[in-house]
Amino acid sequence: MNRIFTFALLLCAVVPASAQGVLTLDSCRVLALRNNKQLNASRLKQEVATNIRKAARTKYLPKIDAIGGYQYFSRQISLLSGAQQDEISNLGTSMAGAGAQAFGSLGADLQSKLSSGISSYLTSLVQQGVIDPTTAQKIGQQVSGIGTQIGTQIGNELGNTVGNSIAQYGNQTGKKIVDALHTDTRNIWAGAILVRQPIFMGGAIAAMNRIAEIGENIALNDLDFKQQSTLYSIDQAYWMVVSLKQKQKLAYSYRNLIKKLDKDVHKMIKEGVATKAQGLKVDVKVNEAEMQCTQVDDGLTLSKMLLCQLTGLPMDSKITLADEDIEHLDIKTSNVTSNTDSAYTTRPEIRMLQNAVDVSEQNTKIVRAAYLPHIALTGGYLVSNPNVFNGFQRKFDGTWNVGVTVQVPVWNWMEGAYKVRAGKAATAIARMELNDLQEKIHLQVNQSQFKLSEAKKRLRMAEKNTKSAEENLRCANLGFKEGVMGVTEVMAAQTAWQQAQSQKIDAQIDVKLSQVGLQKALGTLY
Repeated sequence: MNRIFTFALLLCAVVPASAQGVLTLDSCRVLALRNNKQLNASRLKQEVATNIRKAARTKYLPKIDAIGGYQYFSRQISLLSGAQQDEISNLGTSMAGAGAQAFGSLGADLQSKLSSGISSYLTSLVQQGVIDPTTAQKIGQQVSGIGTQIGTQIGNELGNTVGNSIAQYGNQTGKKIVDALHTDTRNIWAGAILVRQPIFMGGAIAAMNRIAEIGENIALNDLDFKQQSTLYSIDQAYWMVVSLKQKQKLAYSYRNLIKKLDKDVHKMIKEGVATKAQGLKVDVKVNEAEMQCTQVDDGLTLSKMLLCQLTGLPMDSKITLADEDIEHLDIKTSNVTSNTDSAYTTRPEIRMLQNAVDVSEQNTKIVRAAYLPHIALTGGYLVSNPNVFNGFQRKFDGTWNVGVTVQVPVWNWMEGAYKVRAGKAATAIARMELNDLQEKIHLQVNQSQFKLSEAKKRLRMAEKNTKSAEENLRCANLGFKEGVMGVTEVMAAQTAWQQAQSQKIDAQIDVKLSQVGLQKALGTLY
């Protein structure tokens, strides 16, 4: 929160500064943080990671799906075979044949009873002496023939009459049965609503959510890393421009000294107190000074173009830095308190490697969860047309369903154990890399501390050398005017003064860059 507030304040402060073309170090930092494309990409990655984390949270909630469709089949489902359909359709005909046979049997039975009765009656007449046996036999034969005709005629007439009725009614009933069992399943419409609620997934959902949270932290740490790298580059470019600007002023001052000496020497040549050789030496120094001015001008232009590129400004912008005209940089205001142990928590590289270790541990949990029992609650509503709830009725109808699914791995030839071991080994590798980076950062912090201490010592020595060089130059100029020193001694004093001034500028910038380097090593460059 403090970083965001500070960034907002600096953003408000940079607008008038950049509009006037005068940039401070803070305004350059703000412009770089706002316009750097890699930083903007990292911010988008952080947004992606946040959405992924939110998406992972939904794994705890039930999922609802709606499914619908239509399907045409070239053949329909048949509950009866072709032979069964023919048999049921001809049910009346089969029953009519059986009825005719039954009524035929009835006629034969009637014939038998009629013949038996007549025979008994004729026997009683013979016994009474009414008729003789021969006459009774003739009468019995005639009566038996007539009974056979009557029984057969009665059986046939009853069989035909009743059989036709049974055949007609039976065939109609059989056809109704066959039609009732007709499915009409060529055109099928179906739809369903499915609900799935995970109950126990072996810890995989919790591990996935933890990985999503770690991914968001990785995106944040990556943004911090790129911010620090960007600020480090900006500080280097800024102080490089300041250094070249100071050296430009020094180069022009040195050129003016050489030109003044050149004029004096040429006047002395005209008066005969100096030689042409001395004049040529001074001319060479003038040309060298002009070349130095050209080189420092080009270097300053390129450095400002680099600074504009880093800050997102047009590369041909005319900018002026707030510190480029300061003779003595304030070194004490930028003192850095170093604590090596704090770097382990403030360096984004350490945090990203720790995130990698955490992700590896969670991946191992996900692998282990794949070989644990999984329990889920399921439910839904299924509708179809035709439906099977009322004899393949051509109407949409459905049913609710609720259930529990349980998946238990039984045997996988130790695949899960091998994968878990591999995940643990990957975690151990990540921890080793983390420890290795911690050792390197510890060394880097110590090196930065030593470098800063050496830079401060060089600055103090350079300041002393500058004072000595200034006094030496003053004495040389005075001696040249008095005629006790020659041109060579004056040029040597001027060269020594230029080198001392240049070393002082380099020492000041080196202290600034060493402080920035120590801040980056400690992870406190904000």
